[in-house]
Amino acid sequence: MSQLAEPPTRLLFDENLAARIAGALADLYPGSVHVSDAGLLGASDRMIWQHARDSGLVIVSKDEDFHRLSIFHGPPPKVLWIRLGNCSTDDVIRLLRQRGGEIEAFLQHEEAGFLALA
Repeated sequence: MSQLAEPPTRLLFDENLAARIAGALADLYPGSVHVSDAGLLGASDRMIWQHARDSGLVIVSKDEDFHRLSIFHGPPPKVLWIRLGNCSTDDVIRLLRQRGGEIEAFLQHEEAGFLALA
């Protein structure tokens, strides 16, 4: 009996992050999208949360509100909370690449709702 490979992790980048991040990380996280690609530009945090949950996406944001939602509701969806402060888009891309192992371990932990990355 062959074992099925797990589907790749797909990320949903919040509007406070550049849309180009999804393409820059497509090799690690294929199928990831920015809220603008999902028709959610200007949408409420709750709408984004619902879309991520329904679509099996992991929210990536610099917004503390998603951290709060993850504590209140629990996963899914899971939240990657970018805590770099004032940083460039390239800094965010580098962070997500460098912490890939930690991110994957977090995603495998069923009860973990958010991971703060700085």
